[in-house]
Amino acid sequence: MASSQLRLAVVCFSNQNRSMQAHHILSRQGFNVRSFGVGSHVRLPGRSPSQPNVYDFEVTYEEMYNDLLKRDKQFYRQNGILAMLDRNMQIKPRPERFQNCEDQFDLIITCEERVYDCVVAHLNSREQETCQPVHVVNVDIPDTAEEATLGALVICELCHRIQKADDMENEIDRLLLQLEKKTRRSFLHTVCFY
Repeated sequence: MASSQLRLAVVCFSNQNRSMQAHHILSRQGFNVRSFGVGSHVRLPGRSPSQPNVYDFEVTYEEMYNDLLKRDKQFYRQNGILAMLDRNMQIKPRPERFQNCEDQFDLIITCEERVYDCVVAHLNSREQETCQPVHVVNVDIPDTAEEATLGALVICELCHRIQKADDMENEIDRLLLQLEKKTRRSFLHTVCFY
């Protein structure tokens, strides 16, 4: 399966760090990829864990960047949030919410189990129209810049392996087992239908 043929989505909670790092790396590798979040709002770290910066999904990455510049340029530069938003602006204008997307994908990769649960529940709540299968795979990636990069590389390797497979439907379980052994990361996998 050629990378341009594989319709791919990567999903994390707020479409900021993990899904966007994977989106960045996969698009540079020539994959047809989109990224999403599943939360009701976008949440970025604030001065304390109990006070995150909360934005609507309609707010652009540039607007978030400018807002945080005004709030505390030094703090958000030092913790890497401004650099992350700058990267995101180069990829697409704003975060997107998975539940608002009507497009169909061949493979959806989630970055944590609660996101996987949301994606699977959403897909199963929709009326089946085409009965086209979509593979949903989860790899848990801690929400830090370093882990997002490492996780994106694992996701990229998985996508390359699937791209080389003659029959994704029959080979994906074997490919996931091989990658689990190599990376020592566990994967969840299920098939839903459009």
